[in-house]
Amino acid sequence: MRGLMIVFRKELGDHFSSFRFVIMFALIAMVSIVLVYMAAMGLKEALEGSRRPSFVFLMLFTTSGGFFSMTQFVGFFGPLIGLLLGFDAINRERATGTLSKLVSQPIYRDTVINGKFLASVVTIAIMFTAIMLIVSGLGLVVLGIVPGVEEILRMAVYLFLSIMYVSFWLALAILCSVIFRSVATSALAALAAWIFFSFFVSLGADVMANAVAPVDKSSATPEALMKHMKVRNVIELSSPISLYSNATSAIIDPTRQTTKSLVMMGRLEKLSMERFRGPLPLGQSLLVVFPYLTILVALTLASFGITYWTFMLQEIRAM
Repeated sequence: MRGLMIVFRKELGDHFSSFRFVIMFALIAMVSIVLVYMAAMGLKEALEGSRRPSFVFLMLFTTSGGFFSMTQFVGFFGPLIGLLLGFDAINRERATGTLSKLVSQPIYRDTVINGKFLASVVTIAIMFTAIMLIVSGLGLVVLGIVPGVEEILRMAVYLFLSIMYVSFWLALAILCSVIFRSVATSALAALAAWIFFSFFVSLGADVMANAVAPVDKSSATPEALMKHMKVRNVIELSSPISLYSNATSAIIDPTRQTTKSLVMMGRLEKLSMERFRGPLPLGQSLLVVFPYLTILVALTLASFGITYWTFMLQEIRAM
């Protein structure tokens, strides 16, 4: 444990003292502040002279501030934080010759990879917590609305989801740094994975859905449309970005009863539509997002487990 804490403190200090972290944090904080400020000004103008709806404070994160909302920004660009923190975690040490010196110290070898991953996760957690507090304070000033207890709890769940989501990309980036000895190659591999999950999975989902369950827009039956959407959703859920988007949409927006884009209802369900009118309590929203949260945590642990196993089997030679 002592060796782990030494590596952890060393890596944490390197992160916070690097220009890479300062520039990345400043850029993300600046974009987040601009997005939330624009969303808050739009909400303030829309709410003037009207009855204030429930969970107004949460709308800061879902309302589009220009091009996209805060949740969309984190979902699309958040992976780059994990990739930037981890793409050279191991091969940089290997290239400079410090990795062999590090493992020759009286510490266990696995403390190196554990300490690097843990320090990066804590860095991500501190970064997102600070940004969440900054934008929340900005929302308090602009809107003049104090969030309720349930809104604070929902923001805490959203914060945890965001940390786990970026941690998955961090583990993937460290895996690339372990597999590839070149820093440039590991950076390109990690970036290629982000591009694949961001763009090509959704395109592939459309292609597969049209091939397996084609739908004629002019004469499509509800059953055929449901089969088409089911195939598309199953393929999209292979992307961590889709998992995160579905989970955050149900947590931040209490009026959303399901993560499905199309829901078939029978006669009795149509007669009892009033049960869909009110917002879901936090416990019910957690039940909706629990599968997505479980898969995100499992993917993060599995990715780091593969990284750990690969690193422990590699031979480290003195340069």
